[in-house]
Amino acid sequence: MTEKIDCVVIGAGVVGLAVARHMALSGRETILLEAETLIGSHTSSRNSEVVHAGIYYPKGSLKARFCVAGKTLLYRFCEERGISFNNCGKFIVATNEAQVATLQGIVGKARDNGVNDLQFLTREEALAREPNLHCVAALNSPSTGVVDSHGFMLGLQGDFEAAGGMLAFGSPIAHAQCGADGITVHTGGADAMALHADVVVNSAGLFAPDLARKFAGLPPETVPPTFYCKGNYYSLAGKSPFSRLIYPVPEAAGLGVHLTIDLGGQARFGPDVEWVDSIDYEVDPRRADSFYAAIRNYWPALPDGALMPGYSGIRPKLQGPSEPAGDFVVQGPREHGVKGLVNLYGIESPGLTSALAIAEYVDQLLVEEAT
Repeated sequence: MTEKIDCVVIGAGVVGLAVARHMALSGRETILLEAETLIGSHTSSRNSEVVHAGIYYPKGSLKARFCVAGKTLLYRFCEERGISFNNCGKFIVATNEAQVATLQGIVGKARDNGVNDLQFLTREEALAREPNLHCVAALNSPSTGVVDSHGFMLGLQGDFEAAGGMLAFGSPIAHAQCGADGITVHTGGADAMALHADVVVNSAGLFAPDLARKFAGLPPETVPPTFYCKGNYYSLAGKSPFSRLIYPVPEAAGLGVHLTIDLGGQARFGPDVEWVDSIDYEVDPRRADSFYAAIRNYWPALPDGALMPGYSGIRPKLQGPSEPAGDFVVQGPREHGVKGLVNLYGIESPGLTSALAIAEYVDQLLVEEAT
């Protein structure tokens, strides 16, 4: 028997939870399908938990738009619900004179994105605030912070369920059919079901392209490839030597081996960049060897043997190792021609920060389609 419902959201990571919440709060009867047995079991719970300011992304990109808007929405959401966060700020540091021009370029890019609170610090000004730091100059980003990502996701889930939303764990997608009168989604698992929905949002993260290929009627050429970029994190024994986050100037594949601080005050370093063919979260202790030189560029006092394996995460990238980083892809009916379907591809960093803004955008796409 096929059950009729307004909206199906697939994937209970932070973005899927935010989208499902928004759909339910807007009055749609919504079910959220999750293949795993808990929320946020992949990318959403395997990251730095950083609330990004929106500094690095190209002007006009979805990453820039969603990050800047999402940051404000996230801080407000957490403050209203008592969810833990720390708006501790961060330094982006130049460790040699050649990198100072890069810092100045970052200021311009941030301003283009509407981030106007960066402060340029001389070496003396930076060391007055962070005496353990080595740098020749730094940028202070006061709106950067860290958040309890699991608490944030639980808050989204609570709102979703309070609005009448239903969350079905252990419900992998077997296949789906796209038709003129809606989309029928068939799940596997112990409680297999068939759902006929006016709206389906594919927010499956790492698995979004694979999932999209199960939709009969979706043009296959509209589904991008996925590349898995693994990032390993290592923890520092004891309290952090810094009071805020410390980032080197950005690298080609990411933001470099940076220092973040969890809400308990412990420092962790990462991520590195490891391109992998499959999902594997094991952390190789030997990879920490390459971290020491990178970290000592901005913290020369890092002791030998101080780094312990922490955890790893995998980003769902749409570009390979030799290609420049791309934007988020939010693909609606205008792009693929299927009524009522929205596919979210390549939602990596700053996805956590952007989640609430992405949800608003998806709703806007669906409203525009209906009018």
